Amino acid sequence: MASLAFEKALTETAAGVERTLDHLLPRPQGPEARVIEAMRYGALNGGKRFRAFLAHQGAKLFAMDDERSLRLAAAIECVHAYSLVHDDLPCMDDDDMRRGKPSVHRAFDEATAVLAGDALLTLAFEILADPATHEDARVRADLVLGLSRAAGALGMVGGQMIDMASAGEDLAIGPLTRMHQLKTGALIAFSCEGGAILGHASPSARQALHAYAHDLGLAYQIADDLLDEAGDSAALGKTAGKDKSQGKATFLTILGEERARAQASLLADQAVAHLEMFDDRADILREAASFVINRRA
Repeated sequence: MASLAFEKALTETAAGVERTLDHLLPRPQGPEARVIEAMRYGALNGGKRFRAFLAHQGAKLFAMDDERSLRLAAAIECVHAYSLVHDDLPCMDDDDMRRGKPSVHRAFDEATAVLAGDALLTLAFEILADPATHEDARVRADLVLGLSRAAGALGMVGGQMIDMASAGEDLAIGPLTRMHQLKTGALIAFSCEGGAILGHASPSARQALHAYAHDLGLAYQIADDLLDEAGDSAALGKTAGKDKSQGKATFLTILGEERARAQASLLADQAVAHLEMFDDRADILREAASFVINRRA
């Protein structure tokens, strides 16, 4: 069970990111208002903000102020929201529900959803490139570079391509792990490393957070597969059982429930071990590993 300190940190980060996104997202006006409304619909009032939480907590390890770290977190959430908007499209995963409400393409239309996703992705880089995120242009460039790699063909986009191409195939554990390292793990890794970049962290500190994120991301995906199989749509805020109905390989179908749970627990323990150099400053991130494998939604 998560501690009160962890729950408070998660809630406060989500609220801070929500305020920051509301401020940074354009306001609907003019003939382009519809796409802006769709952007706000897809990005606001959304989920646990777990990736944003990792970025915010990672930045705290290096004494970064909230304004900067929340801008970083908001940029990451823009990319995450874009990926969900596009994933839900009929040509992708074809899902009509997201975060307990109609998907963007259902609430608006497919063309508007495509444009809203495009606009959220590009807004993320506008946020990071702005001097308000950091006065050091090198830091801003490194953030843009890192997020670009996490979101592109060797990150989220590549993972989604593998996912679509492998529907109905019996993937082995190696290719399945690779797919999720790209589709899910790449953005989680940048979320953890982004705060270190913001704080001029040492290479060893960045590597420790990258290793933590590597194991955390896989544990997160295994937990996600377990939830997709056993959860209900109302609790998840999206259609449960979708992977099974589409014939997709998952960690659950390959490992079975018992081994999948054991593997997730092992990965969570490994993730925590990578945080040793940060002493008690990383206690919230340690709890995040337990939260990942024990969540119910």
